[in-house]
Amino acid sequence: MKYVDEFRSETLARDLAATIAREADPGRSYAIMEFCGGHTHAIFRYGVQDLMPGNVSFVHGPGCPVCVLPIPRLDNAIEIAERHKAILLTYGDMMRVPASKRRSLLKAKAGGADVRMVYSVADALKVARANPERQVVFFAIGFETTTPPTAVALLTAEREGLANFSVFCNHVLTPSAMQQILDVPGQSIAIDAFLGPSHVSSVIGSAPYERFARDFHKPVVIAGFEPLDVMYSALMAIRQLNEGRAEVENQYTRVVTREGNLKAQAMVAEVFELRDSFEWRGLGAVPGSALRLRERFRAFDAETRFALTPSTGTDVKGCECPAILRGQKKPLDCKLFGTVCTPDNPVGSCMVSSEGACAAYWSYRRHQAGEHMPAEDEAFGEEAVA
Repeated sequence: MKYVDEFRSETLARDLAATIAREADPGRSYAIMEFCGGHTHAIFRYGVQDLMPGNVSFVHGPGCPVCVLPIPRLDNAIEIAERHKAILLTYGDMMRVPASKRRSLLKAKAGGADVRMVYSVADALKVARANPERQVVFFAIGFETTTPPTAVALLTAEREGLANFSVFCNHVLTPSAMQQILDVPGQSIAIDAFLGPSHVSSVIGSAPYERFARDFHKPVVIAGFEPLDVMYSALMAIRQLNEGRAEVENQYTRVVTREGNLKAQAMVAEVFELRDSFEWRGLGAVPGSALRLRERFRAFDAETRFALTPSTGTDVKGCECPAILRGQKKPLDCKLFGTVCTPDNPVGSCMVSSEGACAAYWSYRRHQAGEHMPAEDEAFGEEAVA
């Protein structure tokens, strides 16, 4: 297939659904965690779950970088803008995420702090060049996909001598989070297989997931974002489970290789090093799961420049976002969902981010129709293809 509408074909989707129903063993269940928030939204937008037999379910994982950032780190970002009077530059998703005491970067901006939304770290460099008398801080978040652009920006800042530019680094690593999920004692939902993230894997390749297949005997299928990508990846996982195999398979061959993007990896390794540990919302302290700037670039490290103090902020009582990120609960299990917590008044990060599970449930009306909304008439119609 060459064109996007082919990956959204209703006829092919029905054929795949029939194949999955035929091959899924009715005597067992299949719980497949889609790690990436982009997969979560694709599953809901196109009604993929509704095309699965009843014993095949998708478990939502922590693949939303905005969602997994803990409140203390957001408190620090607000501190940079308010207390230190820096220009703080951030991606749009972060603006409305609740921090301690229901504050947010958007509310800090309304209170007079100089917080600005940018579309890329290149925009942050432009702001630093245009404001040489001000401290300019880029709020860097994201998985391995967004880390190379931050590395490029830091190399550029070093070359140009942009002494007023720094980065508040919150880049986190996918494999470490998967390891933590599998190591969590008392996991209430058994995970049989993973759909590996697409864009992340285009950078790091499929090789880093091989240890999960080997050590935990969990199949991993690197999946694309279109509905047929997700459905066929689920079929590949089901076939592995039926055959007693646990391997890393790459459905997204049009983008992902085993080795990944070696040039991007080398650039990241030049600029960043591993933190010993990093706090994730929902997962707690995860060893070796995040990056910090190497000593060579420490002059551009906002944590060092502003001597940031640790915050003790915690999630709002009753918010189930941490359990949702672990795959232990779904948005409809949260008593705040759709009542206190809505997109207009988000209580947890999962309702804010475009990749959050709660936002997906809300956007695609799961809060109105429940888990099994009929999808055939609208999921693969002209509106979806357009």
